Amino acid sequence: MSADTHVVTISRFLVEEERRHPEATGAFTDLLHEIALAAKVIGREVNKAGLVDILGAAGDENVHGETVQKLDVFANNVMYRALDHTGLVACMASEENEGFIPIPDKFPAGDYVVIYDPLDGSSNIDVNVSIGTIFSIHHKISDGERGTLEDCLQPGSKQVAAGYVLYGSSTMLVYTSGTGVHGFTLDPSIGEFLLSHPRMEIPVPPRKVYSINEAYFRRWSRGQQELVRYMKTEGEFGSRYIGSFVADIHRTLLQGGIFMYPSDSVNRDGKLRLMYEAAPMAMVVEQAGGRASDGRRDILDIQPESLHQRVPLFMGSTEFVDLAEEMLAVDD
Repeated sequence: MSADTHVVTISRFLVEEERRHPEATGAFTDLLHEIALAAKVIGREVNKAGLVDILGAAGDENVHGETVQKLDVFANNVMYRALDHTGLVACMASEENEGFIPIPDKFPAGDYVVIYDPLDGSSNIDVNVSIGTIFSIHHKISDGERGTLEDCLQPGSKQVAAGYVLYGSSTMLVYTSGTGVHGFTLDPSIGEFLLSHPRMEIPVPPRKVYSINEAYFRRWSRGQQELVRYMKTEGEFGSRYIGSFVADIHRTLLQGGIFMYPSDSVNRDGKLRLMYEAAPMAMVVEQAGGRASDGRRDILDIQPESLHQRVPLFMGSTEFVDLAEEMLAVDD
């Protein structure tokens, strides 16, 4: 290996980060290792989904009334089984489960709480659009050995770490623990995540791009309609919308712009889930120099009231999120 070749695996990166904190016990590093392992397993199945009997609907509905895809079920089980026995976690919550999930009595419990969307964007599986896993990590705050609902219902500002895995032309794991955002790309030849995007930051100036499903234009508030009209005309924004949340946010993180999923006359509380989608991505985006808002307040400041609470979401370059809040003020 030449002297200028510097390959950093996620394992090496986490160990080096741990050494910066003499008080660290190694538990957090181990937890991220297990999440990375789960991502490899899920990514393997996503990449061969069209070749095995794992593609398509499982015939059930999740707690949101959405048809559960077979790959959703698989990913949910993989995330749970990767963490349930480790002794690192007190409880979990998954977008696919109605209630919070305490660690079984047969396994030791730890001090972390993991909240995850095992396979976000799964409706895109059949058309081969990039999908992803989103995760959020908190410290346990209750006295319950195996956690309580209180441990899960913490605002995003209390997150210890958050991140996502993108299953696309390559598999990428992006995470933050509050000291910047780092991206790792899976090298399938050696089965390792390698540091490919150190210290990711939303570019300044950002690209003038907005991302939103304009099919719902008639259902939006007056302020939301005016915001998009402005962006299309005077603002001279371009439009980019994939329709897969992780993929849209990943592009926004790399190029700048704004992603919007507002409330409307049908989804008055918004569509995206605060704890499984909005809050973890908000931590990532803010650590990369951006902002995340529900149109009036920072996403990370919202105190969750229920596990599956929904919120409107405006996320991306700070100046564009500020603009959205300013123009949405007419709806108040």
